Amino acid sequence: MNDPIPQSSALDEETARAEVYGLLAALFYAPPSAELLAQLKVAVTEAPASGAFLEESWRQLVARARELPAQAITDEYEALFGGLGKPEVQLFGSHHLSGFLNEKPLAALRGDLAALGLTRDEAMPETEDHIAYLCEVMRFLIAGDDVAVSNLTRQQAFFAAHLQPWVMALCDTLETHPQARFYAALAVFTRAFMSVETQGFDMMA
Repeated sequence: MNDPIPQSSALDEETARAEVYGLLAALFYAPPSAELLAQLKVAVTEAPASGAFLEESWRQLVARARELPAQAITDEYEALFGGLGKPEVQLFGSHHLSGFLNEKPLAALRGDLAALGLTRDEAMPETEDHIAYLCEVMRFLIAGDDVAVSNLTRQQAFFAAHLQPWVMALCDTLETHPQARFYAALAVFTRAFMSVETQGFDMMA
């Protein structure tokens, strides 16, 4: 993933939105690489997208990245999302929407992805309803070159169907989990960003 850290609030809004989705995808998919963590530690703490509403939650995330050792963040990721059996926190939409993995919400998602011409990389062990995959799809719908697919109407429909119904529940779980420190801060930032997205799409209705 090429430089997913948002560099400046002066970036145009669409580029900034795509970069934030890319950053969320990277951080939810795996513990941050040494390169990504180093970028986070030196990131500017102005809002990474237009709107000061994000500034405080972004500042908290950067501060947590600066104060925690890399191994502590990796251990936290594994404690929350990894391990054998049922993880402490599920990152899959189907679980939050239906209580089970691989249920009807995943089937509906796959139908919508097929309509967008998207398929899962067989090398990826996770199903498509993983929060990181959904964020990558949103990034594609914002920054893709084919305007017939990558446009605001498609973004709104995908967000409303596959992120908005459950992402705040994920944030709730992470914010209050006793083992979450870095990922609690990430949840706060995710909540703020998704709130801005929801408000923006609501204005289109």
